[in-house]
Amino acid sequence: MILDLLSDSAYNFARNLRAQDLLLQVAVVLVCSALGWMLARLVRRFFVVEDVTQPVMQIGLRSFSQVLTPLLILVLLVVTKLILVKSQLPVSVVHLAIPLMASLGLMRFVFYALRRIFVRDSGVSAFLLLFEKLFGALVWAGVLLYITGLWPDVIDYLHGTVIPIGKHQVSLLDISQALLSVLFTLLIALWAGSVLEQRLMRMNTMHSSLRTVVARMGRAFLILVALMLSLSLVGIDLTVLSVFGGALGVALGLGLQKIASSYVSGFVILLERSLAIGDMVGVSTYYGKVTQINSRFTILEGLDGVESIVPNDVFMTNAVQNYSLNHRILRLATHITIVYQEDVEKILFLLEQATSVIERVTHDIMPQAVLLKIGQDGLEIEVGFWILDPENGRLNVLSDVNRAIWRVLQKHNIKVAQPRRDLRMVAEDAVGADSQQVAKIDDDQTLPNPKRTP
Repeated sequence: MILDLLSDSAYNFARNLRAQDLLLQVAVVLVCSALGWMLARLVRRFFVVEDVTQPVMQIGLRSFSQVLTPLLILVLLVVTKLILVKSQLPVSVVHLAIPLMASLGLMRFVFYALRRIFVRDSGVSAFLLLFEKLFGALVWAGVLLYITGLWPDVIDYLHGTVIPIGKHQVSLLDISQALLSVLFTLLIALWAGSVLEQRLMRMNTMHSSLRTVVARMGRAFLILVALMLSLSLVGIDLTVLSVFGGALGVALGLGLQKIASSYVSGFVILLERSLAIGDMVGVSTYYGKVTQINSRFTILEGLDGVESIVPNDVFMTNAVQNYSLNHRILRLATHITIVYQEDVEKILFLLEQATSVIERVTHDIMPQAVLLKIGQDGLEIEVGFWILDPENGRLNVLSDVNRAIWRVLQKHNIKVAQPRRDLRMVAEDAVGADSQQVAKIDDDQTLPNPKRTP
């Protein structure tokens, strides 16, 4: 009774449990597994580049080895099954091992592709882990249905269940095949786009903006090809997309102008190379380091750690200050006013020497102390210096320079000029007389144009 519920492969497997060929088939499966494992290690050893100076030459087999092992074992099992069939030997155990290994390879490939696409520095999210568990459970359930012979019954049920969609009748089987084809092609496209982006970002010979725009356009092209291919596999006529394209154009012209402007501005910025990852820029009220350049927005990380999401059209409609466009050198300056009696030449030399010993002050262009003006309060001096790392902040290095200058002033007894203020003390009697005179003039308002004596 139990054997009637099993498929032919399961029945043959149960029958072979009493046969002497069982050990041969188990040995064949074990040998194929060992050979597949060793071939995967051999391929990884020969094709993975260990030299970190050539990251572009790596073809990704280091992380793909978990998928490569079950795929090689599956190929060996299929070849071994063909050989055993030609030799008229039982293959029920090998036939049972093939779907198990295929399902394992499918799950590992899906997990590998999802983590390459969605996992970043923050780690694997709880939602992704839950999805992996659900997907694994569905795959193993399908394998169990296939082994027990219930898979054809499930297919017949899905094919016979029809859902009315408009004027058409669509079965659950067609809907499932359409969803699986779209999801699988999109997964392949996103995985290929992620691999392409990672390879391009490692090419130091290409400008970072050009690498970013090529990666974005490559991913968009792959997604477009995947959608068209999946729709063709489902049987949808691609000419219906013309209506969708017209509706999309009207939507862009009416309600999505800002979004479309941001997208176009993003590609223009990347093609013009006016911004790059790591640049220190200031636009409108935002200032910070460019950490990401996306299709619609750019992320600026301020010196206080706050990240600002700036739409790309802001960079096109406003003046942008790029502190590291062609070079990363930046000039800073501080001012000081000393009294007239000091030796100016000596002070200028001491200030330049004190500024040059600061760690972040570059020696490519030596600090310069100049006499700006002989002012009313004293001699106004400016100390200018240059730094090569504006992304590390300006106030901290300016504070270090000011502290070094203050130590020099204290050490050599150099007096800082103070603003002069003239204070005049008016006698109390004079103030009272003036007040009485003002009151008398206010009371007598009938006097016609009194003459003033010079």
